[in-house]
Amino acid sequence: MDSVLPDFFKSVLWSYDISRVSPAWDQRIILVQSINYGSWKHWQWLLKFYGKDKVRRALEHIPQSEFRPQALKLVSLLLGPIKMRYVSRGTYIRDQKALAAAK
Repeated sequence: MDSVLPDFFKSVLWSYDISRVSPAWDQRIILVQSINYGSWKHWQWLLKFYGKDKVRRALEHIPQSEFRPQALKLVSLLLGPIKMRYVSRGTYIRDQKALAAAK
């Protein structure tokens, strides 16, 4: 596995230092940002790098509230139906703040 993201990911990871984002360790960030804001080029890279099955399994563990509704439609067209967890955005944000405070 290559440990460096291609430069074209700068457009979807604008709030991150792309030199510090690892495809192996930051899969969730890369998937969410690429699915929500990426182009076909990003989708192709995701499927080639991680593989369709690994992307599907990862998406099953990410709350559907992290994705834009249009992005979820495209996911289901490209990968088939995925049973995603439903967590309201407010509950998710509250839980993330509690986790951060506990650290």
